[in-house]
Amino acid sequence: MPSLAAFLRRLAPGGIFLALVVAILSGGCGLLPEASDETAGWSANRLYSEAKEAMSDGGYDKAIKYFEKLEARYPYGRYAQQAQLEVAYAYYRQAEPASAIAACDRFIRLHPNHPNVDYAYYLKGLANFNEDLGFLGYVSMQDLTERDPKAARESFDAFKVLVSKFPESKYTPDATARMKYLVNALASHEVHVARYYMKRGAYVAAINRAQTAVKTYADAPANEEALFVMIKAYDTLGMNDLRDDTERVMRKNFPNSEYYVRGLNRTEPWWKLW
Repeated sequence: MPSLAAFLRRLAPGGIFLALVVAILSGGCGLLPEASDETAGWSANRLYSEAKEAMSDGGYDKAIKYFEKLEARYPYGRYAQQAQLEVAYAYYRQAEPASAIAACDRFIRLHPNHPNVDYAYYLKGLANFNEDLGFLGYVSMQDLTERDPKAARESFDAFKVLVSKFPESKYTPDATARMKYLVNALASHEVHVARYYMKRGAYVAAINRAQTAVKTYADAPANEEALFVMIKAYDTLGMNDLRDDTERVMRKNFPNSEYYVRGLNRTEPWWKLW
């Protein structure tokens, strides 16, 4: 069998060069310098300090990277659990709600009895709350019926757990206030959908959505309009007994409703005004 030297002598000059390149590459990439890691050799304390400094400067990407390196290198150190919470907050501040929520869920799952788990629930609620601000704040011109209130419901659920499990938490008062806002926002969404059905002649569907608002969000101000929608739909369907029953409920709960004012000095019943 010919030796390697004999094989190379038979190659043309260009072939020799190609053979050498192939030989080097086949030996692996060990000859190439590895990308340097600036954090190599950093202690857990330094990683945490540098990450916090990056957070203060608004460098959330860098902070996340440092916190994740800290947890990976020192998973059992005193900084590891705090780093998990800090990562969630960094994602929240970076307007990445899905990542923030996932980080909160992970912390809650791993540390259900941690002294700061109340903050994890609060941050999860905030991330969902802000994710749906387009719906909650009516900023967008998109029709409400085209939006999924899933984030609003999940925000409410997270705040509800916080308020129920940690009534003395410093985050509970703000969570309670946001829950009240969410209740009416969700009820308003149901009423908006009910009106959508009314305009298209789907009266039974309108009644169902209005009833959902009244039953699910009993104290929401939006239920004034929900009852009005039900009265209008029952009247259109000729269901007079249900219409009259609903009117009695509405007059008891909303004695000064603007819908009564709209019906003054008119020959038609007030509920026929749309």
